[in-house]
Amino acid sequence: MRPPKVTPNTNYILEATEYAQQQGKFLEFHHAAYKTYWEDGEDLGDLAVIKSIAERVLLDSDELLHSLENHSYSHTVMAQYQQALEYGIKGIPTFLVGNLMFTGAHPYEIFQSAMSKFLSGPDETAVA
Repeated sequence: MRPPKVTPNTNYILEATEYAQQQGKFLEFHHAAYKTYWEDGEDLGDLAVIKSIAERVLLDSDELLHSLENHSYSHTVMAQYQQALEYGIKGIPTFLVGNLMFTGAHPYEIFQSAMSKFLSGPDETAVA
């Protein structure tokens, strides 16, 4: 994981992810976008970068760009954003394991601990 040089405007990539989901390619697109951002350091707010990701996972990149230019999925993305705010999510990534919610990148041991607590049964941990 390499810290990116730019923080992208994520509207386009979130809408593109919705498009990919509608085409049955969510996981492929998500993984390709993750690699593009975190490993390659490319700007996920750049339409040329999004087009390249779409082509790598065999999506119709012209149709995808058309949907982005027309904001076909902006209502869906904004509704998801509002729902996240209602749940108290204020950062990306946010993880919810049982009643435990934590935000940001964490060492593997944190995830192990959270899963162990969750799998051990009822938990008194409140959402923070």
